[in-house]
Amino acid sequence: MAVYTDVSPAELGTFLSGYDIGTLTSFHGIAEGVENSNFLVQTTTGSYILTLYEKRVKTGDLPFFIGLMQHLAARGLSCPQPVAARSGAMLAQIADRPAAMVTFLPGVSVRRPTAQHCAELGHGLAQLHLAGADFPMRRANALSVAGWRPLFEAAGSQADDVAPGLAATIAEELGRLEASWPADLPSGVIHADLFPDNAFFLDDRLSGIIDFYFACTDFLAYDVAVCLNAWCFEADGAYNVTKGRALLAGYEALRPLSPAEKAALPRLARGAALRFLLTRLVDWLNVPEGALVRPKDPLEYLRKLRFHRAVDSAQDYGLVA
Repeated sequence: MAVYTDVSPAELGTFLSGYDIGTLTSFHGIAEGVENSNFLVQTTTGSYILTLYEKRVKTGDLPFFIGLMQHLAARGLSCPQPVAARSGAMLAQIADRPAAMVTFLPGVSVRRPTAQHCAELGHGLAQLHLAGADFPMRRANALSVAGWRPLFEAAGSQADDVAPGLAATIAEELGRLEASWPADLPSGVIHADLFPDNAFFLDDRLSGIIDFYFACTDFLAYDVAVCLNAWCFEADGAYNVTKGRALLAGYEALRPLSPAEKAALPRLARGAALRFLLTRLVDWLNVPEGALVRPKDPLEYLRKLRFHRAVDSAQDYGLVA
């Protein structure tokens, strides 16, 4: 989450008049994240999240995101629910941006996940994949392997301003992954951005998953690889195999990985690391002036990529054979 577009109290009050959720008592911007503008909105009936869609989010994709949250919640996954306006519409407009109000989930995100958190997260990810199995809509992953070279080209020669030799490292890895990216793995709805700030916990139990605005149709095991990158590395860059084992065991307790998925996991983890290296790099180089946003360090994912390049098999991530 982030704030790129400001909203005035008057604008928000007018916007809320189209909903049956009471009157505005307070609101503030949420600085975490890098994609959309988000506000915590307090009204006389409770708390809500207002999201203004910008940057990479296409208006035509919004019905997918809204429908997916409704679908997953109907199948028992704890996630935000879109709030309908009096007109029945799930989408509206404010500050010249398409926008949606969603329910607020209780819980807190964890800064330093434990193995218990990772086990809960793995279980929740499998729940998401199973709950989304019959979701009828599809959305291609614009940030999968076919989308990485345009990101690299967008960064261009500025990559070496972030770290000497970074452009050559990315070019080499990109060529390898383009030539060897897996095919025909089990696919379905994936979250694609399930970082610790997108998962809530109560008493160390997963209480909800939020921020579905990268969700798409792709390899299910790629989502597992994204989570290994996001949850199982320590602050010093070391991979914590205990956390990896817990995450994978939590996932496989509900949805066992196929032999092909296990074999592909190291390649998928490298791809996930490159994807976040590239998007963070582009964001690092293009922060809008005056935006309330905290760009994330792309070099964190360069270090993770180097780890994955030395991995021999999925057992190195903690997968029990």
